Amino acid sequence: MKRRHLVLGAAGAAAAGAGVGWNLWRQPPPVVLDENTLAFWQAAFTRPEGGELAMRSMFGQPLVLNFWATWCPPCVKEMPELDRFAKAFASQGGRVVGLAVDNPTAVRQFLAKTPVSYGIGLAGFDGTELSRKLGNSTGALPFTAMFDRQGRIVQRKLGETTHDELLGWAKTL
Repeated sequence: MKRRHLVLGAAGAAAAGAGVGWNLWRQPPPVVLDENTLAFWQAAFTRPEGGELAMRSMFGQPLVLNFWATWCPPCVKEMPELDRFAKAFASQGGRVVGLAVDNPTAVRQFLAKTPVSYGIGLAGFDGTELSRKLGNSTGALPFTAMFDRQGRIVQRKLGETTHDELLGWAKTL
């Protein structure tokens, strides 16, 4: 009788171990963000209208981040495309943020004439360095990056983007 209990106990332990092992094998490994991406998610920017635009409040949502400036013709040209995309992306739980690499007064004046529906943060001229840390090797504008729900950069582009291009990016999430 004791031997039977020992065999049954061993079989039960093996089955439990196999179940735990199977479950661990099925789960994806935890996402580890690099130092620069992690620092981005911890950053906050002043909004042109006042208040704070905290990146951590958007973590867990798909995010399109666009670095732009009022003095950059391709940046200004793509803003209506980004705005149209932002409205469609919101229905999928996504967000669009524009970080202005510019003088705050110029940004406020520009947005008073050309408002957009997506969030704008004032990165100032330090925004160039932030864009470099996120993959913009030249520091040129416009620069756009897409983050997935885990906070990882999954798309990057230096240069003007279009609504259709951004829709294609969103389909990969």
